[in-house]
Amino acid sequence: MKNISFAAILLLIALLHLACTNSKKMTAADNATTISITGKKWKLTELMGQPVADSINGKQPFIQFNREDSNYIANGGCNGLGGKIVFNESTMRIQFKQGMSTMMACNDMAVENGLKKIFDEADNYSVSDSTFSLNKARMAPLARFKIVP
Repeated sequence: MKNISFAAILLLIALLHLACTNSKKMTAADNATTISITGKKWKLTELMGQPVADSINGKQPFIQFNREDSNYIANGGCNGLGGKIVFNESTMRIQFKQGMSTMMACNDMAVENGLKKIFDEADNYSVSDSTFSLNKARMAPLARFKIVP
């Protein structure tokens, strides 16, 4: 009887060991494989926790990423914006490099100015379903976007 109890305990220990050593930790890379941020147009829906109108100065605020050229194009409701990006889909880190902008003056520049500031501050992103967020550290999202159908 002692031999059976001892064998059962050893079997239980072996099973627990296998369960622990074979478990795979979920990483940002596992999450990132669901949706790529490139090749899509993302409509700006929220900036610093505030909703953004569908149209500002007659234009839709958006951002678009191009993997081949490592660049982005955007509009904050007035001027065309663009520049280079460095991003890593496995770590979900992003960095916007010095960009360019057209120089039009519009009645409402608040969203555009806020978006430019976000480009300077954002250091990571998250994506799920049809929502893309630019974030700084682990704080609340700086900006949220939805895929344009």
